[in-house]
Amino acid sequence: MSDKQLPLPDFDELPLGALGHRIRSLTEDELRQLLEHERAHAARVPVTELLTGRLDELQRGAVPSPGAEKDPNDVPGHTPSSSKVTPEGPAEPGRPSPPGTRSSTGKGIEHNE
Repeated sequence: MSDKQLPLPDFDELPLGALGHRIRSLTEDELRQLLEHERAHAARVPVTELLTGRLDELQRGAVPSPGAEKDPNDVPGHTPSSSKVTPEGPAEPGRPSPPGTRSSTGKGIEHNE
């Protein structure tokens, strides 16, 4: 089953806290689909425990809550957040090189002796 056919298309990308809220609107059959997918792919213990716990709640009489919004804001974006690494040394002589840069010695400009 592809990710787009799952009851939560972004299931593999959701953080555990967000997943707990998002699965509350799912039926037993939908939870079973997610559980089958999780066991066949990542098999993350916290996720399988969360899914089986919610499935147990439904089997004991709980009912799904109204559905989640169409485009939730809890889906992580895939944008780079780290600093850019460049081969250039520091802009001013005598200053240490920033992390991720190196001199011709391979030790960083501040280590030239």
